[in-house]
Amino acid sequence: MGFAGHGGSALLFLSDLLESGKKTSGASQLDYDKLRILCYPDPRLRRACEPVVEFGEPLAALAARMFELMRAARGVGLAAPQVGARVRMFVMNATTAPKDDLVCVNPEIIAPDGARESEEGCLSLPEVRVQIRRARRCGLRAQDALGRPFELSGQDLVARVWQHELDHLNGVLIIDRMGPADRIANKRALKELEDNYRVP
Repeated sequence: MGFAGHGGSALLFLSDLLESGKKTSGASQLDYDKLRILCYPDPRLRRACEPVVEFGEPLAALAARMFELMRAARGVGLAAPQVGARVRMFVMNATTAPKDDLVCVNPEIIAPDGARESEEGCLSLPEVRVQIRRARRCGLRAQDALGRPFELSGQDLVARVWQHELDHLNGVLIIDRMGPADRIANKRALKELEDNYRVP
């Protein structure tokens, strides 16, 4: 996916919504290298994200850093609020092949169909596993980092990742979908995350 500069306005929009770093007015000063994956119970994971209205190089740079963090953590998807950015964007790659990198801005799930329960984890909730029932097939309507619209259809793992990441953009975590058995099974892991959390 190519980069395209749109001046400083996109940067200012992103820096206003980047809660995990110092707000600046220059592209070279907004250091995406300092971004890290936030872990539960960080309150930034609970905030609904704002639609993206400015596209271009700063947004693409944020997406590139998110891919780096996702791969380092061996994940298949990562949403912007997981790095402290309140923008409606996620990145994903269900195959690990670079050609399958996908940046989804202002995503919407369309035409969900079927249902399947399967185990999910989350990079913001290490060691937590939850059985979640989601649509087996669905469509995705979104834009890329340059604002170009696209639609895709997916099933099984791909459809599940889309739905999981869209939950993040609405401040919803997998623990919100736990049943009684999962609450018991994950009680210790959640307590450890809560005990180890430090306010930034």
